Amino acid sequence: MPTIGIADTTFARYNMGAAAIDELKNSISAKLIRVTVPGIKDLPVASKKLLEEQNCDIVIALGMPGKQPQDKICAHEASQGIMMAQLMTNKHIIEVFVHEDEGKDDQELKFLMEQRSREHAQNVVKMLTRPEKMIQEAGTGQREGFADANPL
Repeated sequence: MPTIGIADTTFARYNMGAAAIDELKNSISAKLIRVTVPGIKDLPVASKKLLEEQNCDIVIALGMPGKQPQDKICAHEASQGIMMAQLMTNKHIIEVFVHEDEGKDDQELKFLMEQRSREHAQNVVKMLTRPEKMIQEAGTGQREGFADANPL
């Protein structure tokens, strides 16, 4: 049975971790381990600890960068940390960020946070159980949250 880590934040304005967990529970038989940290810059170490100390096979890291210019910098730093943690552990951490300015209003932002969390949870399931499905979807313009783009 695989072990999946879920790392999320208190800064997010929606419970992205709960959405991902609900999707995972409905899609795969796995041990789920959740940790919640204050913000996105805390996600890299939380994810690395899930991989190394809790022996997770994969982690989904969920967070919401704010809309201010400094928040964009923090998101970049967090992404760099997540990439470093992946390279240090040789395991995937699926980064799921929804920037606060991605939605035109709170309703659309909530929808996007829910959908992106669930769709990336499905990516985790595919990566663990059906990697050939990921290959079949290569180049198809898959987008998590909003409508898929058309392939060229």
